[in-house]
Amino acid sequence: MSLSLAQDADADVLLDRDPPALHRYPRSMAQRVQALAAAVLEGYDGDVTAIWTGLDSGRELFRRLAALPGFGSQKAQICTALLGKQRGVTPPGRREAAGDYGEDGVHRSAADVVDAESLVRVREYKQAIKASAGNTATKG
Repeated sequence: MSLSLAQDADADVLLDRDPPALHRYPRSMAQRVQALAAAVLEGYDGDVTAIWTGLDSGRELFRRLAALPGFGSQKAQICTALLGKQRGVTPPGRREAAGDYGEDGVHRSAADVVDAESLVRVREYKQAIKASAGNTATKG
């Protein structure tokens, strides 16, 4: 699977403005997607699968993901978990590198969404976390 970076940045922004939009803020998201595509093009010769192939450890997978534009620690952990759970990318230490997201049998993130039912369970988990955080904030 390879990526090619569009020559006309404005054309990409226009593509993202019409439904279904890539994001509710199409211009900024288009810029983020372009930065990510550029990083894959430059760092992995446009082959996105090269990010997760030839790895010695889950820590290396996490490091590669975290180095991508727009990826912080949490997103890199979620993607590390997703690649292991749904795509069979399981270098040694992958679960540990994914943190709590790497745990089997949970419904915490996109890594755990495989169908409509699991999506509902992830949303319920996130709502419960937000409600708990709100209760903690009001008690303090």
